[in-house]
Amino acid sequence: MANKVLVAYGSKYGSTKQIAEKVGEVLKQEGLEADVVSGDKVKDISGYKDVIVGAAVYIGMARKEVKGFLQKNEAALKEKRVWFFYSGPSGKGDPVELVKGAVIPQNLKQIFEVIKPKDTVVFHGNLDPQRMKGLEKWIVQRVGGDTGDFRDWDMIIAWAKKVAAEIKK
Repeated sequence: MANKVLVAYGSKYGSTKQIAEKVGEVLKQEGLEADVVSGDKVKDISGYKDVIVGAAVYIGMARKEVKGFLQKNEAALKEKRVWFFYSGPSGKGDPVELVKGAVIPQNLKQIFEVIKPKDTVVFHGNLDPQRMKGLEKWIVQRVGGDTGDFRDWDMIIAWAKKVAAEIKK
């Protein structure tokens, strides 16, 4: 049986979902089975040896679907191989520099100490002003945030291939 991988994500407007779907697509191209599911829809992780978790992060905090998924499955995830990505920073430049080195969202630090992901990576996000609500739009304007789609698909694909290679070892 091929290795079956869960890609669980939390996405507010769909950009992180698209990244998760791309990761799942790459895993399949690399010969793995992959299920891509919103974290709040995952029922059982016992059938997976490997789990990739992706979160949209706003103001340093991961989406509630991801935090809930990690809390609910913390004991089981401790026994699995887990990789983590988040998307969020908008603008040009190194995404890790844009988040001032914060590769773990503030609201997940305690959980990460328990599950100890094999890797965490930060991808650029997509901040669409047409989809933002009032307060969110106001905050972005106040902090001078860049809007637009800054996702680097080559970086995302390369990371997914690297994870696939580790899973197949």
